[in-house]
Amino acid sequence: MSKLFTPLRLVFYITAVLIILTSTWFSNRLAKELSEEEQEKIELWAEAIRTLAQDNKQDIQMDYALSLKIIEGNTNIPVILTDKNHQILSHANLQLRPKHKEADLEKRKNALINKNRCIEIKLARNLSQYIFYDDSKHLKQLRYFPYVQLGVMFLFLAITILTYGISKKSEQNRIWVGLSKETAHQLGTPISSLMAWVEILKMKDLDSETIGEIEKDTQRLKTIADRFSKIGSKPKAEICDLIPLLENSAAYMRKRCSHKIIIETHFEQSDCLIAINPPLFEWVIENLCKNAIDAMNGEGRIDLFLKEENSQIILDVQDSGKGILKKHHKEIFKPGFTTKTRGWGLGLSLAKRIVEEYHKGKIFVKQSEIGKGSIFRIILHK
Repeated sequence: MSKLFTPLRLVFYITAVLIILTSTWFSNRLAKELSEEEQEKIELWAEAIRTLAQDNKQDIQMDYALSLKIIEGNTNIPVILTDKNHQILSHANLQLRPKHKEADLEKRKNALINKNRCIEIKLARNLSQYIFYDDSKHLKQLRYFPYVQLGVMFLFLAITILTYGISKKSEQNRIWVGLSKETAHQLGTPISSLMAWVEILKMKDLDSETIGEIEKDTQRLKTIADRFSKIGSKPKAEICDLIPLLENSAAYMRKRCSHKIIIETHFEQSDCLIAINPPLFEWVIENLCKNAIDAMNGEGRIDLFLKEENSQIILDVQDSGKGILKKHHKEIFKPGFTTKTRGWGLGLSLAKRIVEEYHKGKIFVKQSEIGKGSIFRIILHK
């Protein structure tokens, strides 16, 4: 996310915000001026009615007629004319439902009374009228315009950021695929040669145990090359029992770590069937175990707990290593992140990709305490 705020993009964001603020200020100012203009119009109408009333005090009915005629000259400002008891005499520019006209009128009148949007017109000593007025349709639209514009601008920024994120992810995917396939290709030739040499050694009178170990490591290299070749393509999933797979991974890691490091497996059931790609999932387990071993300084314990809950397979990999700072719980899964002096920082990133993109599961740091160890959790859906 830090790359979203490079100097150039920061200038872009600041410019966008300034445009929004300027536009909002201008629209609000224009709305205020229009509102004042509409209020002046209503006051002029009220003054006209007063003048007419003073000139025609002998004929109150005529005053009403003239008042109504002046009111009808308004074509856009919603108004309601009432007597001194707030009984509605006339109205204009109101959107009313035909079947609920009276109720809608009362509702609008009461709303305007609460807003105090009225002007009193004294026609005679004991005779008054009231003009209740509201903002015109254009003024209301103008008031909402800055917020609509703000929403559109934020939507544009969100789409820009989302598009940038997708393009970066696509670029990373292409790098992953290219790197993985090139690695598999580069390993392929020497591995084939090594396997041929192993066959030659078998024909000679040499220590069979030594040749067996060489053959195992050669097969191991072949497996690694095969794993790299699967990155970027859609790996084939097959129904597999996780229990023997975890046992095999644990056995492999025991042979390649200090005898002072104990690796144990714990299962709540006799089998655990799920559709996975075995070579890639083994890679995830080995990456987690290897990171745990590196965090132990040659002595400690790794426990693999497997259980099934609500159609989910839950695997916890717990170690007694040095722990992970809370601020790094998500960072450790990013490519290139490492706290070690050696390595590329790709192991956990690969593990996350395999679990979440290829197996549609989740992997995260469930718990970690400095000096006591960590628990990584993998959740797979059956």
